Amino acid sequence: MTAPFSSLIAARLREREELRKYPEEELCAIIREVGFSCDLCGRCCTRVFNGHVLLFDEDVDRIRETDPLSLEPVPLYDFCDQQGTFYAAGYTTRSQGDADGTCIFLEKGRCRIYSLRPAVCRVYPYMLHREPDEAGVTDWRQISGLDLHGEYHADISREESVLIARETMEFEDAALSREIEFLNYSGEYFQEHGLRHVRKMYGDGMRRARQGGEIAVMVYHRDHFERWRVRAGSATPVPGA
Repeated sequence: MTAPFSSLIAARLREREELRKYPEEELCAIIREVGFSCDLCGRCCTRVFNGHVLLFDEDVDRIRETDPLSLEPVPLYDFCDQQGTFYAAGYTTRSQGDADGTCIFLEKGRCRIYSLRPAVCRVYPYMLHREPDEAGVTDWRQISGLDLHGEYHADISREESVLIARETMEFEDAALSREIEFLNYSGEYFQEHGLRHVRKMYGDGMRRARQGGEIAVMVYHRDHFERWRVRAGSATPVPGA
């Protein structure tokens, strides 16, 4: 498999191995110490606060059955081939088109599909992956948006913290595993079709998109790519593609 796929896969495999070695009790202790409690502020459901959410295939299938028009490609693309086609790791929920990028399912401060909500929404704000902080130091992060939303110092039992920790670690493991699957499939797809990732084409395409031009985006879902057209922030699936 050619670059950049082989190096990216190796990096994600190392990251997953580090995750699996992380002490469960350490995460449990942090969960109890922080004592996060949701105050229903709804900030976590906006892109201005949290960016976009990457959905698992199971999330996409459930949401498609409920509201197929509520999905769109993630706005951050991973690759661009020599023909100018972009490749995205999956889907996210559409926003309501407001300045905050509020999730399409948030209505009067409540989620319209709460019982069907995506996996990332179920574990939030807990997380477990390595990120650089404001000083550029890379270390484990366990809570998203610490001190920026919600309430803290709630009483969380050890039993509850164990359940939260295990669910969070399982989610992070699944997220990395899915990314590895996407990279493997993309590398094989590029090789089979004589494609290569071209940084200049990526930059040119993104400039064209920012200026209102149309770009083609291939979205990974369940071991295949689905073709979309994206223009001026609006995404449309290509029938039969």
